[in-house]
This record gives sequence, C-alpha cells and structure tokens, in this order.
Amino acid sequence: MASASATIPIGYKQTEVGVIPEDWVVFSLGDFINYTKGFAFRSKDYQEYGTRILQVSDTDARGINDKNATYIDSTKAEKYSKWALRFGDIVVSTVGSKPPMYNSIVAKSTFIPEKYVGALLNQNAVILRTKNGSISEQIILHNHFQTKRYSNHIETIFRGNANQASITLVELFEFMIPFPINKIESERIGEIIDDTDSQIQALESLISKKRNIKQATMQELLTGKTRLPGFSGEWDAKSLGQIGDISGAGVDKKIIEGETPVRLVNYLDVYNRSFIYSDELDHHVTAPPSKAIKCSVRKGDVFFTPTSEVRDDIAVSAIAMENIPDGTYSYHVVRLRIRDDWDLNYRAYAFQTKAFLDQAAVLSDGSGTRYVISLPNFRKLKVLVPSKREQQAIGQILSDMDAEIAALEQRLEKTKAIKQGMMQQLLTGRIRLVDPSTPVEASA
Repeated sequence: MASASATIPIGYKQTEVGVIPEDWVVFSLGDFINYTKGFAFRSKDYQEYGTRILQVSDTDARGINDKNATYIDSTKAEKYSKWALRFGDIVVSTVGSKPPMYNSIVAKSTFIPEKYVGALLNQNAVILRTKNGSISEQIILHNHFQTKRYSNHIETIFRGNANQASITLVELFEFMIPFPINKIESERIGEIIDDTDSQIQALESLISKKRNIKQATMQELLTGKTRLPGFSGEWDAKSLGQIGDISGAGVDKKIIEGETPVRLVNYLDVYNRSFIYSDELDHHVTAPPSKAIKCSVRKGDVFFTPTSEVRDDIAVSAIAMENIPDGTYSYHVVRLRIRDDWDLNYRAYAFQTKAFLDQAAVLSDGSGTRYVISLPNFRKLKVLVPSKREQQAIGQILSDMDAEIAALEQRLEKTKAIKQGMMQQLLTGRIRLVDPSTPVEASA
C-alpha cells in the first residue's frame, strides 16, 4: 500500500490547508492583516447627500448597491477619517443571514473599487488590509474569501439563526491562508485574477447596456412612437378581454393519488422569464383530469403575475413558446389565451411596456403589504395592436436583441467558471507563475 506522502508531488508539502508548494507559507488571517471595525453612525445624522456611509445592507456578493444610499454632512467627515475606505480595501460583514443566503450572508467580502474611496464604513463590518498593503495581496485575499474552504469556515463559526447570524473577529481571524513568499509570484497571481475580474465586469457592464437599449427600443416600438420603415397607419387599442380569454383558478401544489400527473408553470417561472419552455418546468404535481385540461399550457399562451408585494410587479408576463402536453399553470398565475392571430414573438413583448404595467398598477387593489388585480380588471387592461406583418418585424428585432444578450450571458457564465477553476489552481500553487528556483523577495 502506497504511503500518503507518495501522492504529494515533488516540490510540494502537506499543510493544514492542503498540499501547497514548499516555498509557500500558511498564515492565519489575523497574522496577515490589520483591521478597523466600522463606526456606529447615528441614523439621525443621515441625509440624502454628502459623504457616503457604507452599510452592511449596501453590499452583496456582486458588489455595492446604491439604491438606498445613505450620507452624512461632508463637513463632519474629516473627524471620521479612521473609517474612510481606500481603493482595494476588503470589507467583511460581521452580521447577516445564515449561509448560504446570497445577498445578506454573514461574513460576505466586498472589494472596494475607486468609486467608493472616501466612503465611511458603518458598524457590523470590518475593514481588512494586508500588512504589506499591496493591491495584489488584497486581490488574492478577497478571492480566498470566495472559496468553498472559506464558506466552510464560516459555517462552523457563525452564531444565530437563518435571519440573523453573526461571527466574532477572533474566530474569523483563525481562517488559514496559503500564500507565496515570492513577491513576484503574488503580484502575478493578483494581476491574472484582476484581469479576469476586469473581463467579467466588462461583460456585466455590456449586458446591462444591452438590456437598457432593449428596454428603450421596446418602449419606442411597442407603443408606436417609432415606426419601422415601410409601416404606417393607426394601431388598434384593445383590451385583454377583447383579444382573448383570461382565466385564473389554477392547479394546487399537491400530489393526490389517482389524479393526472402534471407540471406547473409557477409564479417565479413567469416572474423570472420572458419565455417558457417545457424542459424548464420541474415542479411535478397532480390535478383532476378536467382541471388539467382547463389549465393546460399551449404554444402562445401568455401568463401573468396577478399579485405581489409591490404594484410594479403586477402583470409581469411570460409566454409559452411551445405546447406542453402535461403542463398546467398554478393558482398563483393568470393565463391569457389569445384568440386573434398574433405573432409569437410579439406576444412575448407586447405586455412589457411601462404603459401596460402602469395600467395594472392602477387597477390593482391592496393595503401596502400585498396587491392583487382581479380577473375583471385584468380584462380591462389595454394593449396596442399593429398589423400581423408589423408585429413580426417588431418581434424579430426584439428577439434578436434577446438572443444577443443571451449569448453574452453565456459568455459571462463561462468566464466566471473559468475563473473559479483558475482560482483553485492559482490560490493553492498548483499552477506556478514563477520558477521556484528564482531568488525570493518576500511578499508577506
């Protein structure tokens, strides 16, 4: 039987974090960084402009959200300079939700970009800076916080429940980090990761730009404000009740012996998609045979969300792009089966204009915590209807835009997957970027 040491490649060694190069070392996080706890700013000092206060709720795994930004008077900011953020700082939250919740997870790590230099860190988070303070080390450290090994460490130290969890710095700082002694190697690792992150950010920015262009194009083409060459004449304004049949009372999420097996089009299938395909439906339930027929899913059916916590999410739509013989819609969804001869692509976009969604918001009822639109009010909603030929032209343009966005999204996911695989190799020294025999200039 071969010994365990026989599996360790020449030039590598076994450590508490796994097999790493012989000329690498393992630090505890506490020995590797300096830190500053966030300051407990008073909410009564908050205002709508001035110096940014970065709160735990502003950060997530994607970065920093400006939606609910908070500020304090800039004339007072100087006395809080200890908590001012620098480019490359790493902010780690010490409270949040239990892992693996995505946005508000405790111990999430945020790398501070140039945009937020000078912002002040609020309580329930900590600023981490490597003792050498180099950007390459900060990049490497931040990416160690994206690894499975880090999330496993947090799983063992967090306290609390799913909605409110916390960690102590003492236990956070016990996290072990493998690191190259060679400064050139650490810089090259940081550069490669940074280059890949730049590619990801560029793709994300491009996708966001393309989505905005598509939204603007939709508002122009689907309202008749801009007409495509070769088309003229008035469009008809028709209510949903005039163009098709609106039905609710969908299938319950139950499995009852003796009933017909079906798959559901659920609320989130409609809310998160514009197009519904059979292979995307994986919620298996049963329904009485008559109900399975009544609530069936045919090519061209349009589904809507009839209820939400906010008015803006009423009447979000998605279209079935194919017949789904065992498909039905759930009781949280409303179906429009169009009687008129509409272009399939046009159906997917016609109900996504601001003008249409604003009608639904006005006609919905609610108390502020839940809104709902009734079937009679659904039937009152109006949509503009051009000729079939103009529908086809508009639908094709918007469909081509979606195809371009989808291709970019696939490229983004592929780039992210490549980065993950690359990190596994670079952060453990399985791939070396320098000759181990070169003279060493200490990195950390």
